[in-house]
Amino acid sequence: MTALFDIKDFGAKADGKTLDTQALQSAIDACHAAGGGRVYCGPGKYLTGSIELKDFVELFVSAGCVIIGSPNPDHYQRLVSEGFRDEYANEKTADYLIGARHARHIAITGPGEINASGPAFYDASAGLNSSGKFASGKPVRRPRLLMFHKCTDVRIEDASFVDSPCWTFWLMMCERVGIHRIRIRGDRRMLNNDGIDIDACRNVIVSDCFIQSEDDSIVVRAIQRVHDSPAICENITVTNCVLESTCQCIRISCPRDYITRNCVFSNLVLDCRGNGINFDFPHRYMKSHDGNGTADVSDMVFSNMVIHCRNHPIRIAVEPGIKLARVAGISFSDMRLRSHRPCLIQGNSNTLIEDVTFNNVRMETEGDQAICCSYCRGIKLNHVELINLPLGC
Repeated sequence: MTALFDIKDFGAKADGKTLDTQALQSAIDACHAAGGGRVYCGPGKYLTGSIELKDFVELFVSAGCVIIGSPNPDHYQRLVSEGFRDEYANEKTADYLIGARHARHIAITGPGEINASGPAFYDASAGLNSSGKFASGKPVRRPRLLMFHKCTDVRIEDASFVDSPCWTFWLMMCERVGIHRIRIRGDRRMLNNDGIDIDACRNVIVSDCFIQSEDDSIVVRAIQRVHDSPAICENITVTNCVLESTCQCIRISCPRDYITRNCVFSNLVLDCRGNGINFDFPHRYMKSHDGNGTADVSDMVFSNMVIHCRNHPIRIAVEPGIKLARVAGISFSDMRLRSHRPCLIQGNSNTLIEDVTFNNVRMETEGDQAICCSYCRGIKLNHVELINLPLGC
């Protein structure tokens, strides 16, 4: 029988005003010391700063429970973990609400909500800019809702994750991760509140999720500069999800990443203002000016998808002057695309885009073209229907 550790037994007030960080962490520590079990968060509102999950601990968020991230940046810790170069953390922050380091068999489950209080980190009195974002710009310190580094056998199921001030999930060098039936919602007035960032992980399954974000819904990368060992992201499956974004729904790799391979995306609905699927390799992500990137992207499968977007439904773009190790072996099948701009497959003289297949794909664009290809090799189109309609048809 699973051992149960009720956080109220450790002093949690659940009034939404008292800081319950110590009670939550004490319950987690006691559960870990006992050899594992379930930390139970019953109905109520629990205000907290950073908490850390440990081996064999399941954090259960019950119906009627809301874990609320403190609006005070001083209540958060920076993730410090062996092998993680936190000084190079993206968005210049490594603070977290829920963290884990080198942990085994950890889980977050239950039908409740974890709300990271994202808008509280902005100065709302400055109003909104012309894009509908907070005019005050990015806060100096923005914690992520969840940061796990080098964790194995991770389960995240059923809960809602709301208003992360920065990326919602950053999974780094984790293995055997299952994320199922969760809901991620991010206030679209904020910036960079990605849904799930899968960074240099292996054997990850994301299924049956709804993700609504201002920035990327799902990111698959191998961010080499933050890791002290080779960053390899592989064996990733994303299926049966609905993704909504004001930016792009799926982002794959960046110029200075390392190896991203063996990924399958299937049975997805993508609705976005920007790009649907974006392989983006621009100069702005390069610190050096020589254009030499390290990204190696291969064996990517996208199937059974509906994409509606204002920009490119599929975009694989390497800016002129960027040289990468490889971008090859990508297939798109059984897809229905509607967009303002065409599918774009654009390499350059230093980096050819190779072995890209479109099979049973309907491309409907409101621009002048449906698909544009340059600096490519081995592009295959089988049963592809192209439709160009004037804007507004």
